[in-house]
Amino acid sequence: MEEVDVEPTTTPIPGFDSNQKHLGFVWGPGDILVYETIYKASGGSAGGCPFVHEVRKDEDIYSPILRKLFNESHHIFVGLQRIREDMPSKNKKPQFVSISKNYRSVIRACMEELQQVAVSTQDAALATQYGSQVSILLAVELIWNLCEVLFIDAAPAGSLVLHLLDWVRLHKADVDEKAREVLASESPAEHQAYWDVVISYVLQGRMDEARQVLVKQAALQPAARAMFKLLDNLLMKMPIFNPGETQTLTEFDVKWRHWREEVDRCLQDQSFASNPHLEDICKILVGDEDVLLEHKELLSTWYHFLVTRLLFSHPTVKPTELHYYAQSSMHMFLDTRSVPEPLDSILLAAFEFDIHQVIKDCSIALNNWWFVGHLTDLLDHCKLLQSHNLHFGSNLREFLLLEYASGLFTHHSLWQLAVDYFDHCPEFGRVYLELQIERVPLDTERKALKVIRICEQRQMTEQVRSICKIMAKKALRNNRLGSALSWSIRAKDAAFATLISERFLQDYCANGTFSDLDLIDNLGPAMLLSDRLTFLGKYREFHRLYGEKRFLDAAKLLLSLMTAKIAPRSFWMTLLTDALPLLEQIEVIFSADQTHELMFCLEELTSEKSVPNPDRPMQDEDIETTKIELLRLALARNLAMAIVKERESIEGLVGGWVAGAVVLTGMQPGQPFWRRRQDRDWEPQVIG
Repeated sequence: MEEVDVEPTTTPIPGFDSNQKHLGFVWGPGDILVYETIYKASGGSAGGCPFVHEVRKDEDIYSPILRKLFNESHHIFVGLQRIREDMPSKNKKPQFVSISKNYRSVIRACMEELQQVAVSTQDAALATQYGSQVSILLAVELIWNLCEVLFIDAAPAGSLVLHLLDWVRLHKADVDEKAREVLASESPAEHQAYWDVVISYVLQGRMDEARQVLVKQAALQPAARAMFKLLDNLLMKMPIFNPGETQTLTEFDVKWRHWREEVDRCLQDQSFASNPHLEDICKILVGDEDVLLEHKELLSTWYHFLVTRLLFSHPTVKPTELHYYAQSSMHMFLDTRSVPEPLDSILLAAFEFDIHQVIKDCSIALNNWWFVGHLTDLLDHCKLLQSHNLHFGSNLREFLLLEYASGLFTHHSLWQLAVDYFDHCPEFGRVYLELQIERVPLDTERKALKVIRICEQRQMTEQVRSICKIMAKKALRNNRLGSALSWSIRAKDAAFATLISERFLQDYCANGTFSDLDLIDNLGPAMLLSDRLTFLGKYREFHRLYGEKRFLDAAKLLLSLMTAKIAPRSFWMTLLTDALPLLEQIEVIFSADQTHELMFCLEELTSEKSVPNPDRPMQDEDIETTKIELLRLALARNLAMAIVKERESIEGLVGGWVAGAVVLTGMQPGQPFWRRRQDRDWEPQVIG
């Protein structure tokens, strides 16, 4: 039977009474929009409410200080993914431990900054919020550090207790602060917290510091100097396992047992009976659990009690034995009537080497996926989660990273970090990225280009086209035709490019000039995307040729736009009007054949407009008629000039041909020869 999930926490909505009205909601990418409906809880309807409430699933990503945590840990995460799979395990372990410490250093840096801000702020609510975040980060670092000792570093017997001591010392730093206060006083040995400091040092295995503080008391009691000297000697001689030395674990165990027997003899001899404080310290050294529990306030937590108990009773404990001592220590230390806190359950699961329970409990207790996502990723690289797959296909590591990255995508800037997390989720990462990337608000073109670059690097063609279409429509709504055309070309959207080209042509007809000339002049092969875009580019080229006084090329291009049916029929009158200045040139630009083509186009256009349009103003009809008359007159005049010019050219050609014939044949002027007429009958011709 599967374990039932914990009931979710209730989030109160300000000013809403669930007993009176129903709530409606809409799921967002990371948040929920909640609104009051018009329906009463008891039935019937009531007045609506104009307020919409945004319920955020993860508030931490909006904290400016915690954003540093997300940014810094992202760099560590990416570096972890670059560790080669084929590298030997013995070479990987130091790297994994180093990466774990990097994660912890980032957590601690953010925690210290939050503490400083919480102290300096004048806003009580903000100070409470920061204090809550500090508490969460303290618990997170505590759990991570323990997982590093037990799972990542996997300290063996002997070294294990030393690592656990470092773990406790790091998270029980108030001893040093209290010691500084005592030593800074006028008479440290008479300070009320003096013996608390000494015993706290002993409980943490910090014998050198304890001996230094004890010297203050020994100086005040010359008569008891021998007793203090004896305890100092016991503290100094306490064996500490050093994995770097040649001493074996068995040799250390023998040495430690001899030392413990010596301490025990001192107790049996009642060497410290005259001083209860020294006697308590001696009992602590032999691991007297009753005395340890008398100092609960100094230990403060059951796991500190556990480590102290191991130090003085079982210094060579094996990792596989930890769970027994952890369970018994928690039961001994905590009140039997009290319920363990979530943190206690998580730490106990870690001591029991139940990695998956640690991850599950952390997922429930913490308010975001940052911790479980990064810790699970690191443990997965350590090959500690290989046997655990989820029922719906993805493994535990990928599931948690996907959840964490999806949360980042709701933030206006952190979404960029999420891309790398999706990249390193081989099964569903790309699918998630494709869905999430389209939800990024495209507030500016710079942001849109950033999103497109991400998509192009991953060959996400459809997403690129979708984003370009969105930006093109935005630009068109803002009447930025150049930008809209650029985005539609990038999207390869022929229909939208046609629509924008029409808008360019309409603006030209209205204003007589083109906007965004640089874009139109440099369309290049992109103009082939649609016929209308091709026409726009070619029509702009016509104007450029005309401006450069290359009239023959301009006339040829203008005619080809009409005869090849590239130009829209609605634009023919504009093209014919553009031909007028060329028709009025002193030099003949259009040949007779080209003029005939223009005449044909004009007649074809006027035949379509012969049906009167009742909705069109009379003034527009008169202007149109005047244009047509001017065009006909100009075309007729140009046709006449072209024919004359072409006849002169033919006669000049014939004259040259006759002169050549005289030279070649030796014929004299006045001598007849035969020439074929247009009716194909031959007639005599005389050379003039």
